[in-house]
Amino acid sequence: MGAGIKRSMGGRRHRPMGEINVTPFVDVMLVLLIVFMVTAPLLTVGVEVDLPKTKAGTINADAAPLVVSIKSDGSLYLQETFLEPEVLIPRLKAISNANPDVRIFVRGDEAVNYGKVLSVMGRIQSAGFQKVALVAQLPESQ
Repeated sequence: MGAGIKRSMGGRRHRPMGEINVTPFVDVMLVLLIVFMVTAPLLTVGVEVDLPKTKAGTINADAAPLVVSIKSDGSLYLQETFLEPEVLIPRLKAISNANPDVRIFVRGDEAVNYGKVLSVMGRIQSAGFQKVALVAQLPESQ
């Protein structure tokens, strides 16, 4: 009776499937790609600064610049690290390996005295860095 049951249910054994279904893997990778593409621009600079607005166009370049930020209270930051003003130039030289062609963006809060921003830019340029630029925020469309 046992043999009759085996034959009526097919009688032969099935081999395990030797293929891998990659569709779920591809779906997960595409979702992760989209998530990283959306969040990456938000992670560029973490110091909160109210930038002035301008109608100038954006600058396109391939290498990531160094960013010097001046907050509304006058405190100075290199990328996201607080610095004393006298330490800025030696730190820039150390990070850039004294390369004068490194791009440096200066971000000054809207409430900061314009002379303070220009003073920082002048010190950076007098240290030999040639590509120093101000960063502003584009105005919203009306």
